[in-house]
Amino acid sequence: MNTRYIDRIVKNRWLDLIVRMARYNMKIIFAGRFLWFFLASLVFYILLAINLVFNEPGYTMSSVYGILYFPAVLLIFYPTAFGIQNDADARILEILFGIPDYRYKVWLVRLVMIFVLVWLFLLVFCVLGYYALVPFPIFSMSFQLMFPVVFLGCMSFMVSTVVKNGNGTAVIMVIVGIALLILSDVLSRTQWNVFLNPFSIPDNMNELIWSQITRKNRIFLAVGSMIFLLVGLTNLQRREKFLK
Repeated sequence: MNTRYIDRIVKNRWLDLIVRMARYNMKIIFAGRFLWFFLASLVFYILLAINLVFNEPGYTMSSVYGILYFPAVLLIFYPTAFGIQNDADARILEILFGIPDYRYKVWLVRLVMIFVLVWLFLLVFCVLGYYALVPFPIFSMSFQLMFPVVFLGCMSFMVSTVVKNGNGTAVIMVIVGIALLILSDVLSRTQWNVFLNPFSIPDNMNELIWSQITRKNRIFLAVGSMIFLLVGLTNLQRREKFLK
C-alpha cells in the first residue's frame, strides 16, 4: 500500500514537472505573446472564411484548405523565427549551452511542442470550418496541412540559427515565401510545389496521377523538413558564434 502511494506521488511530481516545463517553454517560445498569436490567426481565419463565403459561392474543401494554410503559417512563423533571439533576450542562452546535448534536449523538444500545438489549433480551425463552411475529413485536412507547415517551420528555424536575429530571419523568410508563391504557378502540377493543395485536382488530370504527385510532394516536404531540422540543430553546436 505504501509502495503504491509513493509511486503515485512520484508520478504526480513527474507530471507536475512536465507541465511546468511545458509552460516555461511556451513562455519562452512565444515570449508572452502566445494568446495574441492565437487570436491573430483566428481572426485571420475568420476574415478569410467570410471572404470565401461572399466571393466564392461554390467553395469546396479545397477552398477550405487554402484559407487554413495561412493562419497555420502565421502560428508557426513567430516561434521558429524568433526563438533563438528570445533565448538571447531572456539571457538564458549561455545557461542552455551548458546543458549536455542542449540542441536536442531543449530545441528539439521545443520544436516538437510547437508543431503539436499548431496541429491542435488546426484541428480547432478545421472543426469550425466543418460546421461553418462545408463538411470535410477533419483529421485528413489537418494532417495534410502539417506537411508544408513543418517544412516552413524547420526552414525558418534553420535560417534563425544562421542569422541569429528574429527580424533578419523574418525578412529572409518573407522573401523566400514570396519567391515560393511566384514559383507556385510554374510548379502547380509538380511535386515540388510547397503550396500544393492535395484536395484540388487540376483540370484534365487523372485522379490517380494527382494522388501520386501529392504523395511524392509530401515525401519531398518531409525529407526537406528533416534536412532543415538537422542543419539547424548542427548549427547550434557553434557555441562561440551565439555568445558573441
